[in-house]
Parts: sequence; C-alpha cells; structure tokens
Amino acid sequence: MAKVSVEIDSRWVAIVRSPLYWIVVALQGVSVSFAPLFLYWAGKGMFPAHQQWIVVPSCLAAIYVVGLFYMGLGGVVIAQLRKKPPAS
Repeated sequence: MAKVSVEIDSRWVAIVRSPLYWIVVALQGVSVSFAPLFLYWAGKGMFPAHQQWIVVPSCLAAIYVVGLFYMGLGGVVIAQLRKKPPAS
C-alpha cells in the first residue's frame, strides 16, 4: 500500500475550514434522506399546490449544491492523484 500526499488549492482549504462547509454537511444529510422523500411525496400530491412551489425547488437545489461541492472538491483531489510522481 502506497502513502500519498495530496496538495490542494488554498481556496479549497479555506472553504473546507469555513462555516460554509458545515452548511454543506447539513445539506448532505437532507439531500440524501429527506429531499428524495419530499420529492416523492410531492409527486404523489401529498403537498398542497402552494407548498410544492417551495418544496420541490428547495429539494432539487439541496441535491444540486451538495453534488457540485463534492464533485468540485473530488475533481481537485483526483487531479492531484493522477499527476506523475516526481522522479527520484
């Protein structure tokens, strides 16, 4: 098993250490558990029409924001892992 060190941009380090990260973490739980359930209930007509205008876009936004965040961070880490190691 090889030991790998990954260097990421300071911008990502600042984001991960900021309160914004905790918002994304909270949204992660919502986007995995409650958002699909609420979308299912909205599709079944279990929410009144005036609430669907808030519930459906909120759920889709939570799922989208969490996915974008982790794909962006994962892309940076994967790019660093795929770099050729320096010749020693």
